Amino acid sequence: MPPELAHEPTEVGALDADAFAERYGCDRLTATVLVSKYRYVVQHMCSGLLTTAFSIILRDWYDFAATVSGPRSLGYPVPAVSNSLVVFSGSMDQAVANSVEEWGPGRLRPGDVLICNDPYRTGTHVNDICFIRPVFHPGAEEPVGFISMEAHMMDMGGVVPAGFSGTKLNVYEEGLVISPRLLYRDDEPVPETWNMIFDNARFGELLLVDVQSIVNNLRLGERLLGETIERYGLDAYLGAMRYACDLSAQSIAAAIASVPDGVYEAEELIDCDGLDDAEEYRIAVRATVAGDRMEVDLSGTARQARTSINAGWLDAKTAIGIGVKFLLDPTAPLTSALYRNIDVVLPQGTVVSALPKDGAIHLYTEPQAALMLAVMKALAPALGERAIGGDFCSLNIHQADGVHPDGTPWITMAQCGGEHGPWGATAEADADSFSVFYLANNLDPATEAIEADVPAVILRKEYATDTAGAGWNRGGAAVVKDTLYTAPANHRSMPLHYKRPSGFGVNGGADGATGAVWVWPDGRARVGERGRLVEVAADDAYADADVVAGRVDPRSGRPAADGDYAYFARVPVRSVQAQTLFRYLTNGGGGWGDPFARDPQRVLRDVRDEYVSPAAAARDYGVAIVGDPVADPEGLRVDEAATAALRAARTGAEVRR
Repeated sequence: MPPELAHEPTEVGALDADAFAERYGCDRLTATVLVSKYRYVVQHMCSGLLTTAFSIILRDWYDFAATVSGPRSLGYPVPAVSNSLVVFSGSMDQAVANSVEEWGPGRLRPGDVLICNDPYRTGTHVNDICFIRPVFHPGAEEPVGFISMEAHMMDMGGVVPAGFSGTKLNVYEEGLVISPRLLYRDDEPVPETWNMIFDNARFGELLLVDVQSIVNNLRLGERLLGETIERYGLDAYLGAMRYACDLSAQSIAAAIASVPDGVYEAEELIDCDGLDDAEEYRIAVRATVAGDRMEVDLSGTARQARTSINAGWLDAKTAIGIGVKFLLDPTAPLTSALYRNIDVVLPQGTVVSALPKDGAIHLYTEPQAALMLAVMKALAPALGERAIGGDFCSLNIHQADGVHPDGTPWITMAQCGGEHGPWGATAEADADSFSVFYLANNLDPATEAIEADVPAVILRKEYATDTAGAGWNRGGAAVVKDTLYTAPANHRSMPLHYKRPSGFGVNGGADGATGAVWVWPDGRARVGERGRLVEVAADDAYADADVVAGRVDPRSGRPAADGDYAYFARVPVRSVQAQTLFRYLTNGGGGWGDPFARDPQRVLRDVRDEYVSPAAAARDYGVAIVGDPVADPEGLRVDEAATAALRAARTGAEVRR
């Protein structure tokens, strides 16, 4: 077993100065300084890329991450991961190790950049290239560390521009797969690698400058790490890596030990794949806690999907580790040692461990997010008040592409769909209503930037009333986003979690509502004064709309938990004319705690702010609100006598049951 993976029996904090120096090759202060330096390096690199990238997916979405990795002799430990896109955090350690091992660490030289984007080797999907730069030290036969960045490239070829689609059937339709190979040798470009990429990828002018920026930030990271080794010495540098990993391993071990021993089970479902809606994809979690160790068994999970909605085994690893950490140990820094005390049982060929060639992987975040929610749901009964409600789960990605009047192609992805929405409530507070799902941590693209780049107008971003899971603390409200396209375009919509609520309630809280997607093609949308579409709550709002995805009432077209289901790929590509409007309504977040115990004044505030309607306040919270929240929001008041009667009636009904 590599030293990085070995379990240290003695708590780090219990070591005296001599024992600490013997174990880590330096004193405690030096180790602490070096650990902070590793984190500084990765964040400094990410800040550099964020401010120099050209493509929308990097500059506006933060779709990249950076790590520092140790040498082969220590098992490639990762003592620092950037605070950027979380979906990379559990796979980059293995991505670096797999790529370097396959290429051969002895074949690397100073000034090299190694790349790989194969989802089955490195995780995520082919648009995400892992860039790896070795760090050398005089006298060492092999690299003493690695600086890496994984970043989303605008396009890697394939049958769909930019790649975002849930209907691709195999790896050959996904695009260019790059096995580990050099992009730079001795700081000089390797022409055959560059030619291979640019012979296959669209939007080459954006890829070129993005890759150049990434490589420059790798050089920055290498320089900073080299200066650190020169100042503090190789032994201290390597020892501090082990120290960082030991600290995080002990932290998660203590967190797991706080959970009662037992077996906890739950499942989440992906609605369908891109062929039809006849088959749902079950993600089953069986978590066994014994002392300070946890085993997560996914043996009951469905087979891999028939189209590109699958995730890979490294994506499953990320979802499980981040789910456990999110629940139990959110404040300790993340390192590769998170997994020392977590064992994963994962059969091959499932929707979260797909295999080539037919287990195509692109929308990996969809089953990955559902897996994380299944972990959280399974552990909720054991955690009681520490449980966290479910979020809106699906990124609901929308992609559109077309051509400007001058012939220049344009594309938008992950900007104009339902990519931002609510979280679930906790014991601490109501949930936020406009974030990204738990596994992301990206930015919300600026409306002005979107409208400057593509022929689209963002008409609406607002919260939908009566969509948040009720609770002593309320879940986040669903988000409505309306986008009007002013030019002809091809559209692909990709929501995969609308059949049932993803925002599950915990500790007595209620589930959030489910959402849907609609389109008003070819000018059917009734855009009124100041660009506002007919109101969300209007009875006739959907009379002229087509349902893209979700459960809706067949008569009104409005969201309905028991309505007819429309799946996202029923129309794989919507080629529409100018003045087409898409509306995304996300799922609502889950509530925490008994809604009838919520302070009536907090419910009054929710009604005033239109999170909750007066009718829902009475039904879901047992609070009678008098007044009109639209015409006179400040005139609202709680009818205390009616509220007492509503809550007493609920208590009496429970006693009779």
